[in-house]
Amino acid sequence: MKVANLTSTAICCQFSRHQNVQQISIYNTLKSLSGTFKQSLLAFTVNVFGLVAGTLMALHFGLFSKEPWIILLYPAILSSRGVVGGLLCGRLSTGLHLGLIQPKFLGNTKYFHLLIEVLLILTFITSLFTGLVAFFFAFLFWGISATSFMGILMLVIATMSLSLLLVSPLTIAVSFFSFKKGLDPDIVLYPIQSTAADILVTFCYIIALTLFFSYGNFGLFFLGTVCTVLTISTFYFSLRNRSETTFVRTVYEAVSTLLLVSFIVNVTGSFLGKIGQLIGNTPEIYIVYPALIDTIGDVGAVVGSTATTKLALGTLNPSIFSIKTHATEIFGAWAASLVMFLVYTFLSLTIQRSLTASLFLLLFGVLVITNVIAAFSMIALSYIIGIITFQKGLDPDNFVIPIESSLADAMTTLALLIALTLIG
Repeated sequence: MKVANLTSTAICCQFSRHQNVQQISIYNTLKSLSGTFKQSLLAFTVNVFGLVAGTLMALHFGLFSKEPWIILLYPAILSSRGVVGGLLCGRLSTGLHLGLIQPKFLGNTKYFHLLIEVLLILTFITSLFTGLVAFFFAFLFWGISATSFMGILMLVIATMSLSLLLVSPLTIAVSFFSFKKGLDPDIVLYPIQSTAADILVTFCYIIALTLFFSYGNFGLFFLGTVCTVLTISTFYFSLRNRSETTFVRTVYEAVSTLLLVSFIVNVTGSFLGKIGQLIGNTPEIYIVYPALIDTIGDVGAVVGSTATTKLALGTLNPSIFSIKTHATEIFGAWAASLVMFLVYTFLSLTIQRSLTASLFLLLFGVLVITNVIAAFSMIALSYIIGIITFQKGLDPDNFVIPIESSLADAMTTLALLIALTLIG
């Protein structure tokens, strides 16, 4: 009888311990999910300012309508800037975690200085590829003349150059500040950078278009000078660092993605052109557009960036099936994005002074469909890219955010087109 009682007691104790372990595990999971959600929502809140970029676009719709290729270039330039900025964010966040970069501007590491020079070179290469492919798409599918080639190339390179001077210092400052304050740059950096980039790139594009169309020879001279400075700087730093292994590897791996990305971003422009034909000049859609592509890109970036850091630290199994162990980051980021889509609906209609219950439900329905299609597509894609590149011995930071950010723009634009078609 005593033996039975002892056995029963032991079983009860073991069951109690098992329950406690399960409760602790559930608690830790919920705590991690809550942490990711809160930090993601904090970072995604900055995307509200993406409505500023959309409003700028809506206010200058006449300027965007001067030539058919201008509206096609807009998402291509936003995405191209996102590629360069995404690579910078990925390398900064991982570099800070691993100690390869110090959170300070002066007296930083050699790795940091090489990264800045890589950034300049990739800006030129991305601009060149994007301009060439944009002309090809516009010539083939939109019937523009060959005389538009130099104008397209000049506008892309000049806009990317001007935005480089504004966006990159801000990105670096945010990464250093967030790291010092105990925040995770993998979660907060890219969302903040992408929103600021969209506003500043839109502003730079409007400035470049204004100079190109309204200021005659002076405008062309200014834009040409900007393009020439970037070109000379690219050749100088390329020659100076040609024997640096880290420099050569980063440029080589990044350039290998740019050919793919250059086609993707111009497909995005074609989708936006189709949306324009479908909705006409409907300000509410144009106002939310930059914020939508920002947020979907941010969801993929949070998932991909946290995964690459875990891979680098050895805390994530490099297998596609290990995605289930990354669930808290996935659902935390997605839930935050859904909250932001609700906010965008309200603010867009409020800005246009057209807020009614029926229009709110209609626009929010369109955005929810867009979110579900685009967000989960990018979550899967960014995770898979990170795992595969790591398995191949490549640096995932050179691939995940650059590819994910450009694909996110295309996927969001396509999802928006599908949603608008479905809801009518």
